[in-house]
Amino acid sequence: MAANLQRLKVVVADDSKQMRSVVSGFLNAVGIVNIREAKDADDAWTLGNNFNPDLMIIDWNMPPTSGIDLTKRIRTAPDSFNRFLPIILLTAYNEEHRIIEARNAGISEFLLKPVTAASFFDRVMALVEDSREFIETPTFFGPDRRRGVRPSYGGPERRRNK
Repeated sequence: MAANLQRLKVVVADDSKQMRSVVSGFLNAVGIVNIREAKDADDAWTLGNNFNPDLMIIDWNMPPTSGIDLTKRIRTAPDSFNRFLPIILLTAYNEEHRIIEARNAGISEFLLKPVTAASFFDRVMALVEDSREFIETPTFFGPDRRRGVRPSYGGPERRRNK
């Protein structure tokens, strides 16, 4: 394994103590030991500010605030602790409109429950090795939603790095 996962700091936010325990167990199994758990989005926000995580794994449904709303806050709030934070959304919702909603909120990776150790590890490694740039428009801030190798476009409307 090329990446040194032991140095990663991770926040796991889920309203289910059992699910937080399962996710923390998966993280421990791949060598990630610096983990903090949050029972809801407000706890996750506070931990983000105090713990400065390298990765956040959040559930969609964490009353009173959803994981989607937490993601939007992390991505757009003027007092955000890290707008570029990689975020994995771990959820049982698999409808296409929800996947699109999550992507449009700025989620880095989407992972369906029930989750396997292999799929979980794949998503974590995808983020560790991620080279997608972040995009900012008037209505979106987050990782580039396009994936894969794309042919280079050289036309007059090509994006340029500033």
